Formats: sequence, structure tokens, C-alpha cells
Amino acid sequence: MSRPDRIGILCMVSGPTASGKTTVCRKARDVENCAYSISCTTRAPREGEVNGVDYHFLTKEDFMHRAIHGDFLEWAQVHGNCYGTLKSEVVAHLEAGRDVVMDIDIQGAQLIRGCDDPFIRNAIVDVFILPPSMEEIKNRLSGRGTETDDQMRLRLYNALDEMKHWREYRYALVSDTPERDLERFRSILHCERMRSSRMRTPEGLLGDIPALDLSDDLVSSDQSELF
Repeated sequence: MSRPDRIGILCMVSGPTASGKTTVCRKARDVENCAYSISCTTRAPREGEVNGVDYHFLTKEDFMHRAIHGDFLEWAQVHGNCYGTLKSEVVAHLEAGRDVVMDIDIQGAQLIRGCDDPFIRNAIVDVFILPPSMEEIKNRLSGRGTETDDQMRLRLYNALDEMKHWREYRYALVSDTPERDLERFRSILHCERMRSSRMRTPEGLLGDIPALDLSDDLVSSDQSELF
């Protein structure tokens, strides 16, 4: 099997509730052949969500057992529930040169940035998606029809707090249409794939470059006058 020409990108996508981050991640998975990291959570499934597709839905006991045994790259408690990223959902893809996109909260992104593994740190790209307005967040949440009034107020309160962190991210997008969001997100991926720090030297390249002879007798008199 041939060696991949680069390591994969670990693209962390954050944003407040209903900002469109999950839609961007899933569409990128389909059109860019990225792996979509499926998070674990202790919250109850919403209508239509499928275990192993939308989330890995775990009991609190199972989640904490995995956390204690070091199965998570990161985990945190958000909106009263636990969320975490399994190492098995990330590392193998990166080593194979496949990009991983992940919908991740602020705390989780901070934990991964502080990871002591240089391989993971070198793979990180982080993007924050901002909503066009708070009114749009309200409209999107109302359209879901899954939150009570109290849950709605909590999510809006947390959204305001989360948006304070957008400058911690290398890239920021203000959400527009789903198509426009995806177009701009793909541009980020295309650029980040060409970072020299992630590319491996093509096999045979260095062997084809002749060594330079820097002996003194090869320095011309004209060149000598330059020093």
C-alpha cells in the first residue's frame, strides 16, 4: 500500500446552537470524502436521530467508564449533558491521510488545542461559524420544535457566551445559505491541505537532487567579491 502524501486535517468546527455547523460538517463529509467524527453523548436522541449515525448515545455510566479508561480525545459537559470524541474516530483517519471534520463545542476545541500529542496539534484546523443574527438563531430553534421554552432560553443564553470565543479560531464564517457556507468551508479545506507542515516528502525526490559542491575552489573571483 502506498504511503499517503500528507497527514489528514483535523478540522474542528464550532459555533452556537443552530449556527449551521452540523450541516456544514455533514455536507463536507459527502462532497470532500472527509470522515465525520461522530461524537458520544449522554443526552436523549431527538426525533429522527440514529445511534451511530448522528451520535453514539451512551448512558452516563458507560460514558464515564470510557472517560476513565482514556478512550476520549476530549470530553466535556455541555447543556447538562456529556459529549466526547473517541480517539478511534480520529487518529487512524489522520494517519491514512484522510481529513476528519468534527462538530465540537468550545470546551472540546480548547482541550484538543491543548493536547500534548504533536501529531494531533499539527493536524488541527479550527473554524467558528457565526449566525447572521440572534433573531435567526431563534427562528432556527423554533423551526426544530424540539425545545421547551426553558430549554430555548438556556440555549440562547449559552449561544451568547459561546460567541465570545470566536476569535480563538483561525477561521470564522458568518452563516449564509447552506450552499454558500459549504463553498467557503471547502475553500478552507483546500488551502489547508497544501500546508507544507502536513506534507510528506515525495518518495525519491531527495535522491534525485544532486549534492552541491561548496568547496572554495569553485567560488569564482566575482562571487568572492560579494562577501
